[in-house]
Amino acid sequence: MEYTRLGSTGMKVSRICLGCMGFGDAERWTHKWVLNEENSRPVIKKALEMGINFFDTANVYSIGVSEEILGRALKDFAKRDEVIVATKIHGKMREDPNGGGLSRKAILTEIDNSLKRLETDYVDLYQIHRWDYETPIEETMEALNDVVRAGKARYIGASAMWAWQFQKALHVAEKHGWTRFVSMQDHLNLMYREEEREMLPLCRDQKIGVIPYSPLASGRLTRDWSSEKTLRSETDQIQKSKYDTAAENDRPVVERVAEIAEKHGVPRSHIALSWLLQKEPVTAPIVGATKISHLEDALGALSVKLTQEDVSYLEEPYVPHRIVGHV
Repeated sequence: MEYTRLGSTGMKVSRICLGCMGFGDAERWTHKWVLNEENSRPVIKKALEMGINFFDTANVYSIGVSEEILGRALKDFAKRDEVIVATKIHGKMREDPNGGGLSRKAILTEIDNSLKRLETDYVDLYQIHRWDYETPIEETMEALNDVVRAGKARYIGASAMWAWQFQKALHVAEKHGWTRFVSMQDHLNLMYREEEREMLPLCRDQKIGVIPYSPLASGRLTRDWSSEKTLRSETDQIQKSKYDTAAENDRPVVERVAEIAEKHGVPRSHIALSWLLQKEPVTAPIVGATKISHLEDALGALSVKLTQEDVSYLEEPYVPHRIVGHV
């Protein structure tokens, strides 16, 4: 395993982050493909054995169950100070008027709820899952600053928003002397590269660590274009909204991943992840592994070194996509 600092912080994270959305309770959430606790624990344990120290979840994943599964597994299999635990806030956790969002009330309530489920005194990275259009960013940033000052989070990060919104949040924090975001969890892969236009240059300039989600385009970059659909691809409506609208335009990208994989003699996942790992300022792709083989493939990507010709060939057929994931 390789390790690197998260953005401009001194905290070192593995170059592969295990995404924990796939661990939960299919009865309590919209995603019916998630693993229950019994099947999740071996994956988490294997990740630790492979040197992964970075784990990303969210309060809304299976309405808290993902955090519970991760917390118990890390308590059993790891030393708390040797792992990096990241979670997120924004999604609706209850049906009452204050059951979601980024108000001061929501943040101070949900950080405590997440800590209880994770069975820890603090999280290493506390992230806003989306932008809250109903709450002033000043209120959100002050509350997050208070969470850090109280010792309940080491750092704060953001996810999935417009670059101007992220810049506004950074400015507000700097203006008031509050804790600043150190990371951006954005949607980025060979099939969806819209973040290259404004968000990545902003993150490079501000020395923000980038931890992309959906690095394999929900598996579409790992299999033939005409391959059989999976349970997730057939039932995950969020996934469908991301990738089905521009499907035929993406076929050449998928085919070129296959060509470069054959050239290097490695699985396609190695190529898709290696492309992300060489892109500045990417720190660690978030791999949503639900099988041991997914972890092994992710680790193998670290040994693949793409040439500039490989990178150009992979990127050449890309066409612009509509923006997805910001709301």
